[in-house]
Amino acid sequence: MRRLFLLYFLFCSLPAAAIGVGAADTAAYFSHLAGRRIAVLANHTSLVDLPGVAGADAAGRIHLVDLLHGRGFDVAAIFAPEHGFRGTADAGATVEGSTDARTGIPIRSLYDGRTRRPAPEAMRGIDVLVVDMQDVGTRFYTYYIAMIRMMEAAAQADAEVIVLDRPNPNGSYVDGPLLEERYRSGVGELPIPVVHGLTLGELARMAIGEGWVPPCRLTVVPCRDYTHRDRYVLPVPPSPNLRSQRAVYLYPSLCLMEGTVLSVGRGTERPFELYGHPDLKQALFRFTPRSVAGAAHPPFEGVCCRGYDLGEMDEERILAEGLNPEYLIDAYRALGLGEKFFTPLFEKLVGAGWVRRMIVEGRSAAELRAAWAPDVARFRELRRKYLLYPE
Repeated sequence: MRRLFLLYFLFCSLPAAAIGVGAADTAAYFSHLAGRRIAVLANHTSLVDLPGVAGADAAGRIHLVDLLHGRGFDVAAIFAPEHGFRGTADAGATVEGSTDARTGIPIRSLYDGRTRRPAPEAMRGIDVLVVDMQDVGTRFYTYYIAMIRMMEAAAQADAEVIVLDRPNPNGSYVDGPLLEERYRSGVGELPIPVVHGLTLGELARMAIGEGWVPPCRLTVVPCRDYTHRDRYVLPVPPSPNLRSQRAVYLYPSLCLMEGTVLSVGRGTERPFELYGHPDLKQALFRFTPRSVAGAAHPPFEGVCCRGYDLGEMDEERILAEGLNPEYLIDAYRALGLGEKFFTPLFEKLVGAGWVRRMIVEGRSAAELRAAWAPDVARFRELRRKYLLYPE
């Protein structure tokens, strides 16, 4: 039995290099692109390990746009999600359209301060939309929202959609309440839990299958040798304030604090690995947010905060805990601000009005989890229909 456990542990601990992303399986999608006019939804995470291919760097890595352009495909436009094509802009910051310096392809920003949707004329004449970005598996991480909106635009333009799939680093579990319709926003688009346990390819399948987007021709190029049990270490930070694997794992729990008076460490060297407030007097850890690239004028800029450092927390423990409201509840009780602890963003992030109410009533983290457990169970059952990878 011990030997079987060891073999299972080794299997589930395969390094990211053993897992192939969809974009690396060029034979599966190049044939769909030949002779067609292409739009790409991509950003700085759209990297492919293809040692020896023309244009690859010393590590054998090449950006998808460079790969397609170098092979002579007709890439007519690049669409960029939150944080921009280069992944350096602040959360929610306005990013204007531009031109890719290397290829000369126009970049159309979905965060240009207007609709966050492509203009109808932007998809005119496009035959196929290729989606390739690294998501982190939460309802409030906006890359999937960009994909959903581009799928809607592709359906209107009668264009095929090809999702080059990537593993979900938080794909081993499902947790949190479902999004209530009244809280749909730019940080929550679909009626899914906070942690949905799906890759972008699986989520695209679900969005079409459940009628959340208009029908469109969808092809998902799956990852190779991936299961939802695997620990996938991200090769590059997916956004400016998720700089470590630990931050990616803590993100589902700590991001809820962005709907409160707390700081989650934006403007420090380790955002989403710590949290605090100037008035958490009993906390011994201290940090002072500064205005830095990727976090211009963060909450409590220049003010010493007291709080908690989770930077040494075991990563497997974080995943085992799942979406943990205990950090939030402890800070709420310690500050004693009542309703002033929350901002209107909280409901948009957590997705349900009853969560704040239960916290104010003094309910425990265990009671909150029990309250959203039926949502999780229903969604896990729905999710099975759209899975591409073993659980």
